[in-house]
Parts: sequence; C-alpha cells; structure tokens
Amino acid sequence: MAGGAGERFWPLSRKRKPKQLLKLTNPDKSMLQEAIDRISPVIAPDNIFVVTSELLQGVIRDEIQGLPSENVIAEPSKRNTAGCIALAAAFIAERMRDAGATTADISMAVLTADHHISDEERFRQTVQAALAHAEQGRDLVTLGIRPKRAATEYGYVEYRSDNGSSKPLQALPVLRFCEKPDLATAERFLAAGNFLWNSGMFFWRLDTLQRALTEQLPEIGSKINDLRQGLQGCTRQVHPGPPVGIDKVFSAFPDISIDYGLMEKASEVAVIPASFGWDDVGSLDSLARTHPPDKQGNVASGAAVLLDSNSNIVVNTSPDGEKVVAVIGMDDVAIINTENALLVCPRSRLQEVKQAVKTVREHFGEGFV
Repeated sequence: MAGGAGERFWPLSRKRKPKQLLKLTNPDKSMLQEAIDRISPVIAPDNIFVVTSELLQGVIRDEIQGLPSENVIAEPSKRNTAGCIALAAAFIAERMRDAGATTADISMAVLTADHHISDEERFRQTVQAALAHAEQGRDLVTLGIRPKRAATEYGYVEYRSDNGSSKPLQALPVLRFCEKPDLATAERFLAAGNFLWNSGMFFWRLDTLQRALTEQLPEIGSKINDLRQGLQGCTRQVHPGPPVGIDKVFSAFPDISIDYGLMEKASEVAVIPASFGWDDVGSLDSLARTHPPDKQGNVASGAAVLLDSNSNIVVNTSPDGEKVVAVIGMDDVAIINTENALLVCPRSRLQEVKQAVKTVREHFGEGFV
C-alpha cells in the first residue's frame, strides 16, 4: 500500500512526492524502494503489487526499479485501506486465474511503504512464518511488535498466552485490538506483557479474506467478484490510471480501514510477535529513532549548526552553499526547511502537523502542500 499523502511529514512530504518516495531512512533508496527490495527475496517481483493513487502512479513507475509497470495499480478514488486491499485481492485473483489458481491457492501479504526495518533477514523469516500459518486454515494473521516503551502513537494487539511464553515465530490467538491509548493505558499494556504494537501488516489466503470481508464488511466483501469481473483480461496491461471497468463498484465502497472494518470484528485472528527492529515512520519525530544523534541528542541533516541545543530534529534541504540553518539555545524542537516552506515546532506537538497542512492549504493554496 503506497497511496498515502504523508501529511505528518510536511514540509518534506508533498502530495506529488509523499514520504514513501523520499529517502528518509536510507540515503540511496526511497522508502517504497526499500520495501520492495526487502520483500523481493521472498516474493518474486512479478508477484509484488503496489496500490497507489492516480496522481502517484506514473511517478512510482518511473522511480521504482525492479517492478513490472503493470503491477502499479491506481485506485479510482480514496477509500482507505479496506478498499485498497479489496482491489489488490481482486487484481491478484484475476492475474493468477490465468495460471489456473483459485483463491484457495493464493496467499497474500499486505505490507506498507513507510516502515523502517533494521533486521531484514529476520523480517523475511517472520513473513514466511505468517504466510505458512495463514495457508493452513481460516486465520487472518498479523504481526505484532514487542513494545520497547509505553508508546501512545500506535494501536495495540492483545494476545492470549496461556503460560506467559511462546515459541519463536508462533502464531497466537488475538483477544482484541486496542486503539491508540493514553500514556497511563500504554504503561499498563507494557506491564501486562501480552500486548504488542499493531504493525499494520496482514497475511491471509484470498478465500479467507473474501469470506471474512463478506461476513464483517459485506459492502466490500460481496463486491470483490464484481471487481474481478471488471478486471478480466486486463491485469497484464499497463493502465494509465485506474483499470477501466471498476470505478462504479470501487467508488461505492465505504471509507473505512481494514483494522476497523475487519480485523477488530473477525473471530479467527492470530498474531505473530515480531522482533526485527521496526518503526512505522509515521511522523517527523520518528527521524530521531531512525538516525544516529550527536552527543547532544540532535539529529541533523543538511547544512545546519546547533549551539547550546539538545534533542532537536533539524532537516535543511537547501543545496549546499545556498542556505544554512543555525539553532541557538533550543531544546526538543523540530526545524524543517525546504524550498518553499519552513516548519518550526516543539517535538511534543509534531502530531499536529496535519492541522498545519490544512491551514496552509486553506490560506496559501495547493502549491505549498
């Protein structure tokens, strides 16, 4: 999934080049390229599909290496992750039908383009374990990250652990999904020991997904076959925009996430506790966790000078010699300088950047977002 606008990364992230196309965690690769390269030893590039917006489809085809152009699919409209996944499932089912595969023969991994993962080999082992479990029966499978702190920016998954321990890469029954908690609740989750961060990665057989969606979210699940009908004979074509024949069906989908629409309601859900070094790179503050700090705890990129300053995030995208950013006597602040926008914000309020984007758009127009 790579259709998000990444507004919490503004002003680095823009609508025509959002965070998944930026080199945020690797100086040589965009986050989307990293995601594709990370999974390609397990899943062949011909079987890797990117679902994105029509605005980004051409950019992704031009910038991403090693992926067939016809595998970059544009959504007809924004319908959140449930609609995105249903479109991908229908597209994959039609592609594989030509090879004689049924939905019971096809396993699907749902990954996102904005995760930072440090131990890639361990990640691939975990993905293989999740797919193997999903292929055995009716479970919808997710990955949960062992929490290292009482984080309030992530949702949580509570799992059943009868003896307080589990084998490595074992799938465990999910008791419930929990929304992003306040600090006191997050601390309680951390102390309990059987709560994991919700990674937003999912694994299932296609027949399992379609059956579960039809039961829990029939407005989408019951229409997957209609999507397939509109995709017949065209999944090997390079479409300039969304595939023809699916707009009416897709645009009628409700705007709902796969978490709310399916995972929180389904009864047969399993989670694999994962430990491969993970961050969802959800906001600018994540740069402090994915980049090495200096002795004062500052993370700086580009031409920047920091004096008597601690625990700041400074990103200056100006070409060398054009502009320098100097910071004096400031702590716990983010300063992001780009060609036509500057953000200065306490790190504690970086979750409010989307509101700034909305206000900038209203007052100054789309050219600044």
